[in-house]
Amino acid sequence: MSAAPGSRVSSAWLRHGELVRFALVGASTFVVDTAVFLLLKSTVLEPKPVTAKVLAVLVATVVGYVANREWSFRARGGLARRREAVLYFVVSGAALAVNAAPLGVSRYVLDLATPNVPAFTEQVADLVSAQIVGTLLAMAFRWWAFRRWVFPTALSG
Repeated sequence: MSAAPGSRVSSAWLRHGELVRFALVGASTFVVDTAVFLLLKSTVLEPKPVTAKVLAVLVATVVGYVANREWSFRARGGLARRREAVLYFVVSGAALAVNAAPLGVSRYVLDLATPNVPAFTEQVADLVSAQIVGTLLAMAFRWWAFRRWVFPTALSG
C-alpha cells in the first residue's frame, strides 16, 4: 500500500515499522547477549555472573548500534553521527544498569545462589532475572530513550 509522504498511513507505518525493526534487532542482540552471557558465566566468569552479564550486554550493544542506526531508525535523523553514537552508548549504559539490576537482586538480595539454593535453581533464577526480566525492562527503556534522544527526528519522505 502506497501513501503520500504526509498521510496517516505512512506515519503509522513509520511508527510500527520502526517498532518491528527494533524488535527484530532486539531479538538478534538477545541471542548475542544470551550466548556471550552463558559462555562467560560457564567459563572464565563463573563466580561473577553480574560481570558476565555486563560484558554480554556491552557486546550486544555494539551489534545493536550498527543494526539500529542502519536499519531500525534509518528513516530518522537530525543529529550528527558522533553525537548520535555518544547518546546511543549513554542510553545503552543506563539500559545496562536496568538490565543487570534484576540479576543483582536475584543473586544478592534474594540470595538465590549456591549454597543457599540448589545449583539448578541458581541457574534458572539467573536466566529468568538476567535474560527475561532484565531484557524486557531494558528493551522498553531503550525504545523510549532512543526515539526521544538518539534518533529524535523523523525524516520526511
